[in-house]
Amino acid sequence: MTDTLDRTARDYSVVGPEAQRAAEVGLVDAEWFRPHVDPDRMRELTERTNRRAIGDAVLWLALLGVVGVAGAVAFPSFWSIPLFVVYGALYGAADARWHEFGHGTACSNERVNDAMYQFASLMLWRGPTLWRWSHFRHHSDTIIVGRDPEIQLARPPSLFRLAQNYSGLRNQPGMFWRIIQHAFGKIDPVAVDFVPANEHGKVVWEARLSVAVHAVVVGLAIATQSWLPILLVGAPTIYGAWLVLFFGTTQHLGLQEDVLDHRANSRTVYMNPVFRFLYLNMNYHVEHHIFPAVPYYRLPALHAEIKHVLPEPSPNCLHAYREIIGELKRQRDDPNHELETRLIPDVPTAPAEVGSIGAVRPDGSFDLGPVAQIAVGSVTRVDVRDRTFAVARTADGTVCVVDGICTHGQVHLAGGVVVDGVDGPQIECPKHNGRFDLSTGAPCRKPVKEPIAVYAADTANGHIIIQPPEQ
Repeated sequence: MTDTLDRTARDYSVVGPEAQRAAEVGLVDAEWFRPHVDPDRMRELTERTNRRAIGDAVLWLALLGVVGVAGAVAFPSFWSIPLFVVYGALYGAADARWHEFGHGTACSNERVNDAMYQFASLMLWRGPTLWRWSHFRHHSDTIIVGRDPEIQLARPPSLFRLAQNYSGLRNQPGMFWRIIQHAFGKIDPVAVDFVPANEHGKVVWEARLSVAVHAVVVGLAIATQSWLPILLVGAPTIYGAWLVLFFGTTQHLGLQEDVLDHRANSRTVYMNPVFRFLYLNMNYHVEHHIFPAVPYYRLPALHAEIKHVLPEPSPNCLHAYREIIGELKRQRDDPNHELETRLIPDVPTAPAEVGSIGAVRPDGSFDLGPVAQIAVGSVTRVDVRDRTFAVARTADGTVCVVDGICTHGQVHLAGGVVVDGVDGPQIECPKHNGRFDLSTGAPCRKPVKEPIAVYAADTANGHIIIQPPEQ
């Protein structure tokens, strides 16, 4: 489909003409390849735990604090230089925390997820609301030109620009300038494209908070006549950017554009335990994009579950970079070139989560099948006539019936998970991790904005009975 395109003339901006083309050819909010995983096994893989995520976060913060204090004590001697190099790398590792806690999958406690996401966003000069919606788009339309705002390099790629990115001097100052503009109420067209209008105010106030925090840091530097405060807060976003790029470059660069298969546009790389801690297992990037509801600490298990349907992972970072640089050189000469050594198993995508077919009773009510067929803590799909329902059983055994299609991502909610929310059980969409209240159908977590219908469930002879929805 993309072989006939003139890639040298493509506009990679999300506000350019390529966005319309992507919509016309069916690449926007489309159905992606998804392998079959046993539902019981998937429930195990999507289980979240506060202990592991908080433990990893505390260890990271402790390392950051110890190295930062050591660097401050040694400053301005020569010995502070290697300490601040390490400090910058640990500071840059906030990117992985921003990502995982931002997805809401790291902890079962949503408040902890959001607190860490806000903190990491401040460290990285990323407006929390702006970048949350940017990342939603990235997952909806991964490496779709004109739609994905997180494509690293356009084709034909520039190796010089890639090298510049590692310094942090090319992108990071521009990111902070964007924050300053937002603080003055000037929302740029790219942000307007994917951030809902009713959240522009949050973008502005978050930007003002970021500017205020960094103004205090600069004030401390002036008052103390020392660069130390800036070296500890602010500057690491620039001099620690190399680690963000070192890991992030392996995710998608050099792979295919405009395809509806994450196996073709994402890369899994085997890494050592230290890298996996810093990167929070995001080296299993194909797996993450296919099943974003799986928390980072269960991605190795997910990889073992589905690796037979995935392309061969890069055995290490060196191999990945050789593949990336080689392909970028070829795409520099021929922007239409696609990586030829990446073999993707030819297996069919799993059908939409098919649970069972319900029945219409003589009185017109809908029989959704026996309660016993739905395990506690699970959700299944039941179709009756032309309607699709998601039927869930909460931890206390309560049966909840809601519309089966997400109002945002247009995917089957039966592929998601039942989670404990602040105000009660919720169902989480498998595409963007948005959530609905199972009791009211109200949206509880971005990006969902429209509620889903909820149906009162009765039982008769062990079967789940609901009244037919109004047409």
